[in-house]
Amino acid sequence: MPAADGGMPYPDDRGSLFCEPMIETYAEFWDFYVAEHSKPATRWLHFIGTTLGITLLVYFIATGRWYYFPLFFVVAYAFAWFAHFVVEKNRPATFKYPFWSLISDLKMIGLMLTGRMSAEADRVLRSRA
Repeated sequence: MPAADGGMPYPDDRGSLFCEPMIETYAEFWDFYVAEHSKPATRWLHFIGTTLGITLLVYFIATGRWYYFPLFFVVAYAFAWFAHFVVEKNRPATFKYPFWSLISDLKMIGLMLTGRMSAEADRVLRSRA
């Protein structure tokens, strides 16, 4: 059954069908992203997966083994998806917003490295309460 906007509905975590409106701005997406990464363990698993993945990517390119670059995605997404499905118990935003998700992973890592991510998570979660 098509959604009212002509798109196709997709199942939520309970298997029912629903129509979720698309997020239109990055500022709105960022708050959604932070809320979906509310638990510190989720953020740390993203941090580990993304930094390991980037390290592998740089290594493969530097050593001329560029054809192994898909392993970057396997490593990065394995940690992130484990965090979402097991720790956070939600669905990764990567499926619906791949570019904004990547940008937000990098932004989150930057905020973690500068010690500001916990405060950002608190800000977003308070605004949604």
